[in-house]
Amino acid sequence: MPFPEKIMDPEYRERRSVSNPQTFRDSSVFSLLVTVLILVPFLMKFGSTLSQLVVLWLLKPEKRLKVHSSIGPAPVVKGKIQSGFSKMCGIFAYLNFLTPRKRSEVIDILLKGLHRMEYRGYDSAGLAVDAEMDNTKTGSKVSLLKKVGKVSVLEDFIKGSQVCDDDIVYKTHCGIAHTRWATHGSPKDVNSHPQRSNSQNEFLVVHNGIITNYREVKEYLMKKGYEFESETDTEVIVKLIQHIANKCEGASFRQLVEATIQHLEGAFALAFKSNRFPGQLVATRRGSPLLIGIKTTGRLSTNHFPVFFSKARRFISSEYANESYVEPSVVIETGFKTSTPIRGREAPSEAAFQIFDYKEAEYFVASDASAIIEHTKQVIFLEDDDVAVIENGSLSIHRVKRGDEIPQIREVQNLTLELQQIMMGDFKTFMQKEIYEQPDSVVNTMRGRILDDCTVVLGGIKDYLLDIKRCRRLILVACGTSYHSALACRQIMEELTELPVVLELASDFLDRETPIFRDDVCFFISQSGETADTLNALRPAYTSQILSLVMFALTMSDDRISMRKRREDIINGLRQLPGYILNLIREVLKLDGEVLEIAKKIYKERSLLIMGRGYNFATCLEGALKIKELSYMHCEGIMSGELKHGPLAMVDKNRSIVMVICSDNVYNKSLNALEQVLARDGDPIIIADSDVPENDLKGRHSVLRVPKTVDCIQNVLTVIPLQLLSYHVAELKELNVDRPRNLAKSVTVE
Repeated sequence: MPFPEKIMDPEYRERRSVSNPQTFRDSSVFSLLVTVLILVPFLMKFGSTLSQLVVLWLLKPEKRLKVHSSIGPAPVVKGKIQSGFSKMCGIFAYLNFLTPRKRSEVIDILLKGLHRMEYRGYDSAGLAVDAEMDNTKTGSKVSLLKKVGKVSVLEDFIKGSQVCDDDIVYKTHCGIAHTRWATHGSPKDVNSHPQRSNSQNEFLVVHNGIITNYREVKEYLMKKGYEFESETDTEVIVKLIQHIANKCEGASFRQLVEATIQHLEGAFALAFKSNRFPGQLVATRRGSPLLIGIKTTGRLSTNHFPVFFSKARRFISSEYANESYVEPSVVIETGFKTSTPIRGREAPSEAAFQIFDYKEAEYFVASDASAIIEHTKQVIFLEDDDVAVIENGSLSIHRVKRGDEIPQIREVQNLTLELQQIMMGDFKTFMQKEIYEQPDSVVNTMRGRILDDCTVVLGGIKDYLLDIKRCRRLILVACGTSYHSALACRQIMEELTELPVVLELASDFLDRETPIFRDDVCFFISQSGETADTLNALRPAYTSQILSLVMFALTMSDDRISMRKRREDIINGLRQLPGYILNLIREVLKLDGEVLEIAKKIYKERSLLIMGRGYNFATCLEGALKIKELSYMHCEGIMSGELKHGPLAMVDKNRSIVMVICSDNVYNKSLNALEQVLARDGDPIIIADSDVPENDLKGRHSVLRVPKTVDCIQNVLTVIPLQLLSYHVAELKELNVDRPRNLAKSVTVE
């Protein structure tokens, strides 16, 4: 059984518990593993506008109960939260039904959708549209247009082609588009999406995610005579559906997609187009977000409609055991033993999502709400393994397998995200916008959570706090900036909860198959987590994650009398923080010139050291990460208490150094580190809070002052000058701060 499914298996958890008598003895109270997922929406690089949610999974041996709750602001989507994880790249598809559109209009809509997702990072773009006047006949030609580079490069390429030369009008048309980050195969036109099944473009797909078993499937298809033109894992998908379609004449588009995804392992969001099924669009997801926007001239018939389950049985062929599960309807010659084709329970007329008068409709499928919001605010969020079919103006949703935890209806939800929230506005770059919008992130993170009586309210998890408090260990699992925010909060969580707090890098956590016991609480922290809510929120990050974790620690310690004074100090600091941040932004406007001058001195350097300790060590790591990401300068975050264990050898008068020194419990130790740097002719740039005496800093250095607040959230303020520094260094190097090379806002590949 693969990990992490193994740790969710009751038998495996029972074995682990029996091997540890301490954990086993609590089984009479609650035989559970509690997993708290703090998902904050997709960060671009720093913080921005909303904090998001805590999703509490309560796992019992007899069944898993999904309980959703929010730790962030009021949800931006009206309705239930749905689970999912962000993946890089961007999917956008558009289908107009009985809504006449010129081909040039369709292309413009597709290109705009890609432009809206540019902030996510990508290295190539492509789209597919119909090429003939009569696009209703089976086998009509499809134009496939792909280019390496920005969407604007694709746009110029299309303008120079003959695709937009005529004014063909389509009453019904399906177009798909994609922005790609190279994972399998370098950035090339042929590796860009959409990927095709053959030279006739019979089946086309756009894909977010990664197919982990693509080699096995590719080898199988190559034995069947299929030739591959790209290096991507995505081409395997579209060749496989072609193979299945050739073997299963008469199967519907939906059935072909259902059969195909049964062979795929990994995470994906997919949108399919085919000239075998003109005017149809099929989309599906597993572990990668996908939503459908609906635009009609009439009223929608319902805001809820059922999910229909195919009467399919999945089994593994003994002859081909390493191949994924297979749909019995799929007749594949070797390895996939099959029975007669399935007859899925077709949705009756009322099951399809129709407009009130059964007339024109437009559908938008995207991996990011920012691509849809300008067209419609009515959306449906797909769950894992949903297969959405748009045919004859109707939308229906199907599944192959049932699950107790999967809702059997899908709700039409209303986005409250505004277009201006996803645009740069008056800012020069998205990054600059995010830095200056962090006050909104802080305010929204704490709104309604900090009460006058020094209590913290975390909504939906309060009913489960007694069970969570029975835990013996807290495990924080994260990557990148999320790992730094977890590190920043470890000390205060240990202090307030009096529990051991373990930090784990997510990739290492999985590689080691870390033992998890029933009385562990695991935090899986993600900047780019996307649920129905977070998909439509923006990008809070380091600052909002810290505040969310601190508030959780406060909630866990609300019954500890010995912690009352400390809790009150922290809560008072949290209350004042929005004002501090607002004041800081005003100060940053004054500091910005100083930071720019500092950046001018160091931007040509090959290396930079950032030193700190205590709560600000995580700030050093975060600042170093951003400088590396944006300016491509080597930068290292160093625990100043470890200077004598190697890093001090790198200090000299020619080395650029930044030190974070705050008036907290490690203040004197931080000053000792400063003395060690000065003794070796170092001339550090210092970030200090307003309570640090000027005399202690020796008066020889560039000092950037931030307001003083309670120690455990001081790093929310000290990180901002480092954000500005990374921004200015990258700008001085004439680099694109919104699209750093080889990076994505959200990551697919382990």
